[in-house]
Amino acid sequence: MSKTGQTITLYMIDGEPTGRIKSYISAKNGIVYKIPRKMFDICKTGDGDIVRHLKQTGIYFLVGENDEGKQTIYVGQSEVRKNGEALSQRITEHIKNEKEKYWNDWNEILVFTTTDNSLHSTRISYLENKFRNLAIECKRYVVLNGNEPNKGNIPEEDECVMQSYIDDVRMLIGILGYKVFEPLVDTADIGFDMNKYEFIFQGKYQAKALYTNEGFVLLKNSELNPKINQSSGYATKKAREKYKEIIVNNKTTENILFTSPSAAANFVSGSSSSGNVFWKTSNGKSPKDIEL
Repeated sequence: MSKTGQTITLYMIDGEPTGRIKSYISAKNGIVYKIPRKMFDICKTGDGDIVRHLKQTGIYFLVGENDEGKQTIYVGQSEVRKNGEALSQRITEHIKNEKEKYWNDWNEILVFTTTDNSLHSTRISYLENKFRNLAIECKRYVVLNGNEPNKGNIPEEDECVMQSYIDDVRMLIGILGYKVFEPLVDTADIGFDMNKYEFIFQGKYQAKALYTNEGFVLLKNSELNPKINQSSGYATKKAREKYKEIIVNNKTTENILFTSPSAAANFVSGSSSSGNVFWKTSNGKSPKDIEL
């Protein structure tokens, strides 16, 4: 993703942040809408831009939460049909099909299209494949798609344009509060210093973590206390239960984001632990000594 500054425009169509939002990057033709599921019907009639854009070819994301409290996403695409409908009709089909196994798992819709309707079937197939796989790689959301969409074949000059769209969508969706396409740990970030931001657990368990802009990331392959002491508190017990599927032989198999160093220390030790005491860098710095 580009690291240059960007001017983002967010327009609250209904005058409130919980309603429909139109977002785009200045001087670019990509556009993303956030639409609450219960408000989708009013997007299908009228004279607004959203009505016109939903008749176009594009990509959509159905986002929500499952019964286990995990964030979910379904990635789909639609091109213009003979009746002149596209995204609007395809999303309506999802809403009406109560037999879909993930019908209850989403409550908001994100739509990507272009102001000049320049997407076509080959392009959206490529984008659908890329977004679905990127969501899986980032491991923040449970991806509801069963099969991998066909990537198709596009010329290299088109692939370059599609990558630009992918970067734009990641940015716009992130601004709207959905970090589904952002890796928890991106050591390729400009200026990222592993020696400064990597922390080693000082207790009996071998664990490492990174301090990031989002919080404290416990790295995969970190060792955990197999027992949870009474002093650990409810939050630690809940976290152990939430991530039980990625704990194998008392080790984490994926990166896990925590809101604070102490929360990560509690998770590792299974007891109440101070993050500033139990996490140190290779040169002896604690999290409180580090400025992001």
